[in-house]
Amino acid sequence: MARSGRQRRDRKAERQDRIALRPWRRTCNPYPPIEPLSSDEIEAIHQASLKILQRHGMRILSPRARDILKGAGNRVDHREAMVYFDPDYIEDALKTARPSYVMAARNPAKSVTVGGNNINFGPVGGPSFVSDLDRGRRAGTYAELEDYIRLVQMLDILHLGGAGCFEPLDLPAESRHLDRVYAAIALTDKAFGASLLGRDRAEDALRMAAILHGIDYDDLGSQEAVILSGGINTNSPRQLDDNLSDGMLVLVERGQPVVVTPFTLLGAMAPVTIAGALALQNAEALACLALIQTVRPGAPMVYGGFTSNVDMKSGAPAFGTPEYVKATLAGGQLARRYKLPYRSSNTNASNLVDAQAAYESEMSIWATVMAHTNIVVHAAGWLEGGLVASFEKLIVDAEMLQMMAESLTPLPVDAETLAVEAVGEVPPGGHFFGSPHTLARYESAFYEPIVSDWRNFESWEEAGKNSTAERANVIWKEMLKAYEKPPLDPGIDEALKDFMARRKREIAAGGARQSA
Repeated sequence: MARSGRQRRDRKAERQDRIALRPWRRTCNPYPPIEPLSSDEIEAIHQASLKILQRHGMRILSPRARDILKGAGNRVDHREAMVYFDPDYIEDALKTARPSYVMAARNPAKSVTVGGNNINFGPVGGPSFVSDLDRGRRAGTYAELEDYIRLVQMLDILHLGGAGCFEPLDLPAESRHLDRVYAAIALTDKAFGASLLGRDRAEDALRMAAILHGIDYDDLGSQEAVILSGGINTNSPRQLDDNLSDGMLVLVERGQPVVVTPFTLLGAMAPVTIAGALALQNAEALACLALIQTVRPGAPMVYGGFTSNVDMKSGAPAFGTPEYVKATLAGGQLARRYKLPYRSSNTNASNLVDAQAAYESEMSIWATVMAHTNIVVHAAGWLEGGLVASFEKLIVDAEMLQMMAESLTPLPVDAETLAVEAVGEVPPGGHFFGSPHTLARYESAFYEPIVSDWRNFESWEEAGKNSTAERANVIWKEMLKAYEKPPLDPGIDEALKDFMARRKREIAAGGARQSA
């Protein structure tokens, strides 16, 4: 028995040695942002956006949202559901915006600051499909979602957890949002976001977050606690759907942050020019952000950018392109123009975990970091233009994110690192492998990769000629064996399960919410 236990411990230690994961830490960008546009050009985009909103308007499908905007002095055509925005209204509404906020995690050490030079990476969100090398592309299930979230917990380069890494299509559509939120709470100890697809789903997620943090739901909004975020996409061009408006307002009324991201693809849902697409992106974002500040002045919110192009031959979305890089960098400039946190994404359009997936993602990651993005959505796991959450891509992306984070750490230059004496200890034509200066730093000299293979051809061939995706496949399976569930207070766990059971009964009976 003792030998068996020792063998299990040895195997676990071997797995941990094999998986070179970085410990949890904040990621900040110490370098100035790359700004492809001049201040005059940014101002020209701003003015064009105001003209779009004033002359052409935006269709706001929620009657309640239209009433709020009309009450604030904007012209509203209820029959066509159109709102024509007064430029002065937009300018005045944004004056109360907050430049940053802190979102609490259930592990306080993993709470995140959104704003400034802080970069927070989050996992893929939204796909209906999941894939791995063993079973291929398929509809996602709840058991697989739990495994995916377990990996997100272990990858501490991901600062944010996720309730919607992909849809568990084996659960009822009307209530599976409850199971997704519970998985994010129970299997990770990180801050997370939830679906705003309708008022009930948003309120359910927020009530569960309130249970987790021990806050009375009715007290949310009367204090500064930020415990849940949610994101909405405009239905470009120039439309905000009613269910997203209603879900957004649930969070806003309770003082929780909303990430507003137009989905503008050049030549499809936006003008074919980058400047024109940015003007439309900016107009749609400003309309929603101004609405948020009208409902609750000072509410935390995030300016999102997701402008890319399409393949003009097929009409298919293209991601990680030079156009995406330029739009992402310019989007960061616009967010700073309004003194708002910024959201963008790691993207690619590849159907496989291959070279295209890697170089398009690396282009995207580089752009998000140098744009000073504060929330990088889909930072790990996105494949097939966002239709698929890939287990192998999750690991490959984590590698790229860890390498990027390491490249942002300070470069020390002092007497020790300049190594003048160490140079003298090695004779001309010799080597530094065995020098005292090298040996003293052997364990921590360089970045240790998760999945990259730095062996020569002969040793790589002897080990089995495994590709990057094949190595990633082995690694995520080993990680699941090493996963340890973060402790959750039993009373909180019971309260969450009771809430879920009650809400599922209400939904099955027709959705009427009973008093808590």
